[in-house]
Amino acid sequence: MSRPAVASPWRFRAVLIAVGAVAVMLSARAVDLQLVSKDRFQIKGDAAHLRIVDTPAHRGMITDRNGEPLAISTPVASIWVKPAEVLSAPDQLPALAKLLGTDAKRLTDKLESRVERDFVYLKRRVTPELANAAESLAIPGVNSQREYRRYYPAAEVTAHVLGFTNVDDAGQEGIELVFDEYLRGQAGKKRVLQDRRGRVIAEVEQLEDAVEGRDLALTIDKRIQYLAYRALKGAVQFHNAVSGSMVVLDTQTGEVLAMVNQPSYNPNARRGITPAVYRNRAVTDLFEPGSTVKPFIVAAALESGRYHPRSIVETAPGRFYVGRHAVSDVHDYGRIDVTTVLTKSSNVGIAKLALGLDRDVVWNSLARVGFGAVTGSNFPGEQGGYLKDFHQWVPFEHATFSYGYGMSSTSLQLARAYVALANDGLSIPVSLLPISQPPQSVRVMKAEVARKVRAMLETVVSDDGTAPRARISGYRVAGKTGTVKKLKNGVYTDDEYIALFAGIVPASKPRLAAVVVIDQPRRGDFYGGQIAAPVFSEVMSDALRLLDIPPDDLGGAQRRIGAPAHQAALGLASNRGAL
Repeated sequence: MSRPAVASPWRFRAVLIAVGAVAVMLSARAVDLQLVSKDRFQIKGDAAHLRIVDTPAHRGMITDRNGEPLAISTPVASIWVKPAEVLSAPDQLPALAKLLGTDAKRLTDKLESRVERDFVYLKRRVTPELANAAESLAIPGVNSQREYRRYYPAAEVTAHVLGFTNVDDAGQEGIELVFDEYLRGQAGKKRVLQDRRGRVIAEVEQLEDAVEGRDLALTIDKRIQYLAYRALKGAVQFHNAVSGSMVVLDTQTGEVLAMVNQPSYNPNARRGITPAVYRNRAVTDLFEPGSTVKPFIVAAALESGRYHPRSIVETAPGRFYVGRHAVSDVHDYGRIDVTTVLTKSSNVGIAKLALGLDRDVVWNSLARVGFGAVTGSNFPGEQGGYLKDFHQWVPFEHATFSYGYGMSSTSLQLARAYVALANDGLSIPVSLLPISQPPQSVRVMKAEVARKVRAMLETVVSDDGTAPRARISGYRVAGKTGTVKKLKNGVYTDDEYIALFAGIVPASKPRLAAVVVIDQPRRGDFYGGQIAAPVFSEVMSDALRLLDIPPDDLGGAQRRIGAPAHQAALGLASNRGAL
């Protein structure tokens, strides 16, 4: 029987040494991981799941002058993904596509074309409920984040004033653009802990607090804005017009109470809307103001001391020539006084008055009240209009400028000019922001002259005038019509017109001035007194009552009053002869 073999001592010792070395190495590694390098590996591990993310700032609210909200920001969510992770679960893409309202192939194509990215939006500005539903599908790489969406309660009624923001909540048009920095605020930053799918499971610390946007109050009165929008839209549709605009100003402060345009758009749903519809026609679209500038020429004539409201002007036979060019009236008014020149809107009469004044006097009568210069509203895209230097006038332009041809204006400019008549000759800036202090004024005509012209303009809405449809029950109205032939390819057309009315109420103590512009009415009438004047009457009638402005014509005298009665009221006995 043989004896068992015994391992050699050196082999045994080698095994013991190897085992001991491994034990020592493992122990050293454990000590390194748990004690020496703990912090380093903790940071490294956290870095795989800690992220710095933005916290959205709430955009400031826009309100009307009475605190009514015009633009507000509501919480929404946006769904974003890591394409590579989502594509790792192809069997779940149909469910995600269905939830998002698309098909699986289109979604797959989108993800594959962006597979190298770590962040891709799938759908922005969705309801929190939809975002939660997307996350509940538990698809790797599908996440959501909180954002804000701009909402406009009055929709198309205030669209052209407010403008809108883009998908990143930055102002793109109107007030939203002008005051974007003021309204926007500043996003904050925080460190969060995310799980392997990118979902936030804990907020670690707030690094920077979000700075909320500031609220902004406008001068717009939502009630008057709605009245103006409704009446203008009705007129544009009824007369099948191309477009229209209306501006209402507070004559004491220059504040814009209403500014509306047609056609309009819904800023809450802009899909399919062409950019041309976005523009605020009241400040961007230029037109020849026509006969609405005649009161300022009459004011210059009165200030010259050579004419009075009862001065006679010979307009027969309803036409006269300046060089080879004719100036014509609709009718032959014969011998009429200066007041009747406004009452009947005589082009011949006003041209003769203008030609009796130096060119610089005529030019200054228009430039001083703001024609040819921006109003100072600071609205984006505002046009200053065109008022040709009088040194470059030919004789016929000397005549045509007196009835508003050869120059251009915006609706807002024209309204501001009438504020000067309402304020006894003081011109004030226009503002879309509330005025806390009395506005700085500039005298542009004598107070006595402004009051006389205003009284003369009351005859325009009498039975003898061109705009009896501008009358307002219980209130005296001073205003002027305009009917302008449109210029097309350098030639004035005989079938395309702009209908205008500019007015002031109450005429005895003005509080409101308004301008109505209807571009190219294509059904029936086209005169300013028939198309634009009724819109003025409808809007201002309700606005006066909303603002609790007391009546000044309870006896209804204006309906019966004509030029002779106004001449007597002005107390002017002199007659300076025929022109």
